[in-house]
Amino acid sequence: MSDRRSSISRGSAAQFIGYGLTALSVWLGWEVLKAPVAERAPPALAVRVAPTSPEVLRRAAESELAAGRGDNALALAGDSLARAPFNARALRVRGLAAAEAGQTTQADQLLTLAGNWSLRDDPAHAWLVEQRLRQGDYKSSFAHADTLVRRRTDVRPQVFSLFETASVADPKALQAVATLLAANPPWRQAYFTYLQGKPERDALLFALAVALESSPARFTPTELSWLYQRWLRERRFGAVAALREQIKRPDQADLLLNGEFSRPTADRIDPFGWKLGIGSGLTVEVVEDDQNARNLALRTEYDGYGSRTLTSQVLTLKPGRYLFSADHRVESDAGLASLSWRLTCIDTGAKVAELPVGKDGTTAGASWVTTRVPLIVTDKGCTVQRLSLTPRPADRRAPITAWFDNLQIRRSPDADL
Repeated sequence: MSDRRSSISRGSAAQFIGYGLTALSVWLGWEVLKAPVAERAPPALAVRVAPTSPEVLRRAAESELAAGRGDNALALAGDSLARAPFNARALRVRGLAAAEAGQTTQADQLLTLAGNWSLRDDPAHAWLVEQRLRQGDYKSSFAHADTLVRRRTDVRPQVFSLFETASVADPKALQAVATLLAANPPWRQAYFTYLQGKPERDALLFALAVALESSPARFTPTELSWLYQRWLRERRFGAVAALREQIKRPDQADLLLNGEFSRPTADRIDPFGWKLGIGSGLTVEVVEDDQNARNLALRTEYDGYGSRTLTSQVLTLKPGRYLFSADHRVESDAGLASLSWRLTCIDTGAKVAELPVGKDGTTAGASWVTTRVPLIVTDKGCTVQRLSLTPRPADRRAPITAWFDNLQIRRSPDADL
């Protein structure tokens, strides 16, 4: 009898343990499933599944805010923050809900804190951009806009349009944008590219170049070259000359740059400085003078047949009288072709002056010769000029090799017209 009772007891215990294990398995399975359900399920369902989860409560608050139920959003965001006080996204939802309820001061404080906690919270920073702009605080507004465009290229057009519109309307906004650009943000070049899209933005580019000139992040030689050359292509000659005069880059102390051919070209700002020609029938290079190894000079070889420019430089001479001088030496000459230094007005194509080389019977291999020619730059259609070494071809190949050095343009004593 006792054995039978023991057997029954053991069976009941095993059955009880089996029920317990089943319940435990179900509970563990539910706990495993609860996390993804809470994470992926609709907010209303997720709250029923995990009513104490700060993340679920935050998602529910966002959903309520999007549905226009601000009071519910405030309450749910508050519950989320009570369980996870440093939840930046829940703080942002509470701030936006407060803003919709008209509690602007509280919203400003909450969203400022949320933005400080997370540089990746786009809605918080977007609200702060607009709010600071209403307050006239360009520096703070644009700092939050900077946070957005550093991460998201898709919002750059809208933010760049904001920068542009504000900068045109208020010099304080222009200075705020210049301050951001002075920090060399990753979107700097993209903003310059955006501004080049329309001619009416050129005034803003001009103003930014001037504003940044005194900062460590002034326009680089590459950025200035891009700007000058685009304006030159678009025939904005006045802008080219005005910007160069304003920022003194390149410096106009020498009216003709690097006439002695001794300066490095790595930091050259195009289209100023020498542009050496390349092509069939000519060789142009800066090398040591074979009569003086310590001196660099321009050596040119021309086959006497083509018509390519050997070298050129863009100038911005003001109206007045000048004197152009150049040292040259003819190394070899077939006596038929010649070269000529020619100054022309880029605006109109009119020739200002010409200084021929090689047709005056100069003996090949002779010493250096200095030649001069007066220049008169008028105030009509000659804002920007080009000095070019151009060929005067023969009717057949007739090589000429010539050296040039110490080119100079200086104002005449009676400089004014």
